[in-house]
Amino acid sequence: MIPRSCLPFALAILLMGCVRAPAAGVEHVVLPDVARLPAFSHATIAGHFVFVSGTLGTRPASLELVAGGVGPETAQALRNVTEILGAAGSSPSDITRCTVYLADLADFDAMNAAWRGVFPTKPPARTTVGVAALVLAARVELECTAASRR
Repeated sequence: MIPRSCLPFALAILLMGCVRAPAAGVEHVVLPDVARLPAFSHATIAGHFVFVSGTLGTRPASLELVAGGVGPETAQALRNVTEILGAAGSSPSDITRCTVYLADLADFDAMNAAWRGVFPTKPPARTTVGVAALVLAARVELECTAASRR
């Protein structure tokens, strides 16, 4: 028996269960021209969202980082994210949230300059985190969530 004081909550939970859309499954996005380790997909599409895995500033079809430091790496990582989103039917304008991982927070201004090249106005919500190290000795890694247009 549910206590009377809990009835509004129980009713809300019951109603949420009744109006939920059926699960459509998860679609995995893998591109041959964007580097990745085989342990993950470039992105997954679930419901109304595209979840882009951590993406580095690697050259097309290579695990080699672009030269020049955090600015060029950020610009290339954003190009890679754009390509991944395109394969998922979305674009940078659909990004709702990003997390930026920096190997050195002293690189924040250079990363931000490259970021503004893609998002000069109305940028998505973002968190920037300093980390001890990134795979491939990268200076920056981006992880994004975008609205799905599918």
